[in-house]
Amino acid sequence: MVEREDRAPVGTFHAPGAWQRAERVELDANAAHHAGVKRLVVGDVVRLSSGDGRRALGEIAELSKRRFVVALLDDQIEHALAPPRVELWAPVGDRERMLMLAEKSVELGASVWRPIVYNRSRSVTPRGEGDAFRDKVKLRQIGALEQCGGAWLPEMHSETTLDAALASTGIAGRGSLLLDAHGESFVDVVQSLEMPVRIAMGPEGGLEESERAQFIRAGWRPVSLGANVLRFETAGIAALAIVRSHLR
Repeated sequence: MVEREDRAPVGTFHAPGAWQRAERVELDANAAHHAGVKRLVVGDVVRLSSGDGRRALGEIAELSKRRFVVALLDDQIEHALAPPRVELWAPVGDRERMLMLAEKSVELGASVWRPIVYNRSRSVTPRGEGDAFRDKVKLRQIGALEQCGGAWLPEMHSETTLDAALASTGIAGRGSLLLDAHGESFVDVVQSLEMPVRIAMGPEGGLEESERAQFIRAGWRPVSLGANVLRFETAGIAALAIVRSHLR
């Protein structure tokens, strides 16, 4: 048993549910397909991640085109602490750009994915919104969780207007950061962050002045990542990376 548990896992798979020690966990057909693509075999050690803080090691007990069963190893369930809470207010915009940001948000430990419909969001085609697109975001985030071996998936919200999002979160503290080319230096601001941290950025074409004013009235701090105008997915990735390196 010790020799078996010492073997490094050859892959990570998302397995939601309340599994327990020594349980046999059956994964879905998509996971079975991915295991086949990875050329895994019965007896290989894999890691399971619940997406809500639990990870476990197990051995593949059964594997076919549609059936994938993992037998959890004794005393191999880990309860990972949630990282400091960081909300990402992603603009509704181009689908592929949103999917890239959604993927990287998991790798960088975002706690919340909250898409915001801005005035200029409505002119983007095709844009990422609706139930079918949220399913794509979830799948992309699960793929990122498996790739990086993480323990937590972001809490996912449906797209909403800026008015509704600000109303639901109330007056912001010093951790609510609006990415803005004319704001304070992001690097300076991050030294005095207060929790919870929220990061927001505008859509393609940027925020309208009335939207920027809404953020400021609600207590958000305009912060700058530099002189260059960044695409929203680049700005979001950069901001998350800086915040996570500070909060780790």
